[in-house]
Amino acid sequence: MARAIAEGVSTAPRQGLRGSRSVRGQALPQAGESLDRLIHERMRLGIVSALAANESLSFNDLKKLLKTTDGNLSVHARKLEEAGYILCAKYFEGRLPKTVFRLTETGRQALEHYLDHMEALIQAMRPR
Repeated sequence: MARAIAEGVSTAPRQGLRGSRSVRGQALPQAGESLDRLIHERMRLGIVSALAANESLSFNDLKKLLKTTDGNLSVHARKLEEAGYILCAKYFEGRLPKTVFRLTETGRQALEHYLDHMEALIQAMRPR
């Protein structure tokens, strides 16, 4: 069942997904509708969530918050940046390079859609 949820496929009866039930005014996801794989990965979800809760975060602050390495954060941040979900600004403060990340409107919308989808899956799996 965990794999089905991770892949966006519900194990709930089909009528539970197609009925008039809704979460926050939105219809439940169809069995074939998949989660945003870009955000669904744990580290990228952490990055997007942290940036949604803050106007911006420096590379070092994000690295400490997520308890990850420079390389791991760089790889995942680059994927999010390429998708247009986050913006990366690099500059120098004196002689020290600084990197700051911000969530874009596209990224915020993608996170909202992802959270709505997850809420709908959770509601569909709960017994009535």
